[in-house]
Amino acid sequence: MTILQKYFSNISEKQHQQFTELELLYTEWNAKINVISRKDIDALYERHVLHSLGIAKIQGFLPGTKVLDVGTGGGFPGIPLAILFPETQFYLIDVIAKKIKIVNEVANALGLTNVKAAQRRAGTFDDRFDFIVSRAVTNMPDFVKWVRKNIAKKSNHELQNGILYLKGGDLKEELSLFPKAVVYQLSDYFEEEFFDTKKVVHLPLKYKV
Repeated sequence: MTILQKYFSNISEKQHQQFTELELLYTEWNAKINVISRKDIDALYERHVLHSLGIAKIQGFLPGTKVLDVGTGGGFPGIPLAILFPETQFYLIDVIAKKIKIVNEVANALGLTNVKAAQRRAGTFDDRFDFIVSRAVTNMPDFVKWVRKNIAKKSNHELQNGILYLKGGDLKEELSLFPKAVVYQLSDYFEEEFFDTKKVVHLPLKYKV
């Protein structure tokens, strides 16, 4: 938790407690259903929680905002973001049922009433969201095809509605088709070595009928 307090010092007592409980919850569930490597469990707050909250350094979410987390795995980035933004609605989807089971159990244990999770495939429904978040589930061209129709029409934030994508490495070729994409280096916000190659990509997308 110390690493979170270092970068998010204004969280409430309730949020502090929820973030603290994450370690025990994920350790217990991971022993039953392995969704996070043992190495990463030992570095849960840096490699999963803080990494997820890198999105919050790029764009905070207003009350009433709707966010879709595609390929959430065990709940990242959706669960940490839902703790940080309790008045934002999060919909977490993944194609693997056991991962969604963990998401629902963790959300219920933390009392996160702003989280819904389902075993679903992206591109199979027409709900609209202000932002779509994810952690490197596929290349950007394929991801855009999956989610383009799920962008809400009206933008209410500093950044235009669209994708906020956590990814690492050289993205020049992958983003060559998207000249409006903006890449934010997480090393500008977090000083740990883990974030040296980590990025948040914002890709604005227009509402599509």
